[in-house]
Amino acid sequence: MSVDVSPPGRVFLLRHGETEWSAAGRHTGHTDIPLTDAGRAAAGRARHSLEFLRGPDAPAPARVLCSPRTRARVTAELAGLHVDATDDRLAEWDYGNQEGLTTPQIRERLPRWTIWDGPWTGGETADDVGARADSVLAATRALTAVGDVVLVGHGHFGRVLAARWIGLPATGGVHLKMDAAAVTVLGDERGAPRLDAVNVVPPA
Repeated sequence: MSVDVSPPGRVFLLRHGETEWSAAGRHTGHTDIPLTDAGRAAAGRARHSLEFLRGPDAPAPARVLCSPRTRARVTAELAGLHVDATDDRLAEWDYGNQEGLTTPQIRERLPRWTIWDGPWTGGETADDVGARADSVLAATRALTAVGDVVLVGHGHFGRVLAARWIGLPATGGVHLKMDAAAVTVLGDERGAPRLDAVNVVPPA
């Protein structure tokens, strides 16, 4: 619905830096994997992405929320963020029986499998993850009335957040990219949600 003005704040999604599992394409949900050295370096560079996207004179974010996983919390710290609270709702997609496996390994028993199409054996369905994203976004939208909000989390769930923000189903996240340590910006144009930036990664 159109309104006279947009809220003063936007939502910044920061994905954690590289881990050994993410570099190898292994689905990493609840498993707590540390950042690689390259991941730590990229997380540090994410500070510059946030400064560029928010503006050099932007005040501190109104709120910084983070997944409870170590890889997300360390990324936030290296990116120069003060985490106000961890939020279990920002955890990665629960991959169930697919945890720790690569897509080729999963397809040995489930041909043509993708996280977007399922089946989601033992884990969250796309509808489950979409509902969780909607819960996060409902709370986050209220916070943008005060200022910018930064959500530090994960790749697949971050893509679902961005998809749901613009009204796509959770599976619409397949159309969005989110590399390790990348920033995506969720904006607003007079009440119409929009994507202001997608998958911004500073050069090494």
